[in-house]
Amino acid sequence: MEYAVQGTLDELGTPLDQITFVVFDLETTGVSADEHAITEIGAVKVRGGEVLGEFGTLVDPGSPIPPFISVLTGITDAMVTAAPRIDSVLPSFLEFARGSTLVAHNAGFDLSFVRAACAALGYPAPGNPVVDTVVLARRLLTRDEVPNYKLATLAKVFSRTEPCHRALADARATVDVLHALIERAGSFGVHTLEELKGFVRAPTPEQRRKRHLANGVPGEPGVYVFEDDRGEPLYVGKSTNLRNRVRSYFTAAETRPRIREMVAIAERIRTIVCSTPLEAEVRELRMIGSAKPRYNRRSRFPERMVWLKLTDEPFPRLSVVREVRDDGAGYLGPFGSTRAAEDARAALHETIPLRRCTERITPRTGRPACALAGIGRCGAPCEGRQSVEEYGLHAAAARRAMELDASEVFSAIEARMERLSREQRYEEAAADRDRLATYVRVSARMQRLRGLTSLPELVAAAPLTNGDWEIHVVRYGRLVSAGVMPRGAHPTPFVDALVATAETVVPGPGPVPAASAEETECVLRWLETPGVRLVQVEGGWSLPIGGAGRFRARIELAYRSRERYGDREGRSRR
Repeated sequence: MEYAVQGTLDELGTPLDQITFVVFDLETTGVSADEHAITEIGAVKVRGGEVLGEFGTLVDPGSPIPPFISVLTGITDAMVTAAPRIDSVLPSFLEFARGSTLVAHNAGFDLSFVRAACAALGYPAPGNPVVDTVVLARRLLTRDEVPNYKLATLAKVFSRTEPCHRALADARATVDVLHALIERAGSFGVHTLEELKGFVRAPTPEQRRKRHLANGVPGEPGVYVFEDDRGEPLYVGKSTNLRNRVRSYFTAAETRPRIREMVAIAERIRTIVCSTPLEAEVRELRMIGSAKPRYNRRSRFPERMVWLKLTDEPFPRLSVVREVRDDGAGYLGPFGSTRAAEDARAALHETIPLRRCTERITPRTGRPACALAGIGRCGAPCEGRQSVEEYGLHAAAARRAMELDASEVFSAIEARMERLSREQRYEEAAADRDRLATYVRVSARMQRLRGLTSLPELVAAAPLTNGDWEIHVVRYGRLVSAGVMPRGAHPTPFVDALVATAETVVPGPGPVPAASAEETECVLRWLETPGVRLVQVEGGWSLPIGGAGRFRARIELAYRSRERYGDREGRSRR
């Protein structure tokens, strides 16, 4: 006779409504746990949907808080002067979290700071189970429901609490997001903590059923294209090993909801073998730009890029345009949106008193000046107060700031931000921060691109582990030929053959005259990898000594932490 045996609690798992979760968030002086410090800890303890307690405190980091971080969080040096140090706060937080499951949005970031503090103070790192709401959201929500998985975006859908980069408020918002995601997971039969962890990792039935599509894929570098039953491309990707990459789409490693959806409707996979990984990367970009597969989001519409133009006229002005022409004007870009170009224009206008009216004016133009002249923000050339030569000094400064030297703009706006932050006018400071960041990022990017795109031809080589050599030919920033030279082969005839058979390029105007900005950046990344050697270069390759690149690291320090959530106003701008 057989008897039914009831499973133990360990076998059944722990029901989610019986789990004690401690949902926590940190604010810090930067993004590296090894170099930066905690400025605030906020945590909420919940079980069965009920709040059991809260923990919140500012923390004295022991060093000045950078201005960009103060603008981001609203936490200033004055606020943490009387706050306890981390050696007093950490034991209380660890006790509050003892015996619970830790939850955070992008948990790896917050836990890295907790572990670093524990190591510095001699405490064992917390061994609590961890749930990351970012990972869970990616498994449960599609891009049709939310545009991204930042806390600000999810909170708009699931919470009445608006994240504001203050630790306790963000932790409260994360509680609501957690509960909503757990409820969503219940519709998939997930009711225990163990099932929740397994659900995040498990492949879908469609992924398992479509595994045969990866059969016969070669293990070489190249591009792969998922196609539907009509042969239309759904998704284009690239890999240094096509076989391994394509197979990963049918395993638990692929957790992106949108890609899992794509796999469910794919009927075949087409592959294009390439000579080198760089050629594969460039081919991927070109195919995405031409075919615009609906499951590729990156670079889907390169034709929508816009530029900031310093017009070529007696009294130049800054104009947002969609086309670069060979007209002697100055250009900054490309920008991903008109809004981004307008932000950069605002940063330049904040520093340089260019006119903002749109009419074309000449030395003979005579009309009343606008209000900007009255507050000293424009020299009123329309009224005849400035000559072409006097105004030309401002136009030259603007072109220099766009193409060569970002220091004047950066210094002026940083000083204004610090003043606004001291006056607790954080919204205005945040607006300045965003404008400055957009200007610095795009200016640094354009200067890097221009250094390469000005070269009529460049040939470079990189050694492979087996003794072969990757060789690429680049003209005006465009990859025109790629090959692998066998070990021991004479380089001169091989390079000559690659150059002779390379694509002919007739450059157009502007900083990216022959390829997309993304393609040229791919080439630059390869050129900057260790071991790459220049074989021959036509022309001079350089960057401006006062360029925007030297300011970019300071910008990114503040923004890498912001990107976990969105900005203070809840917008999801890049």
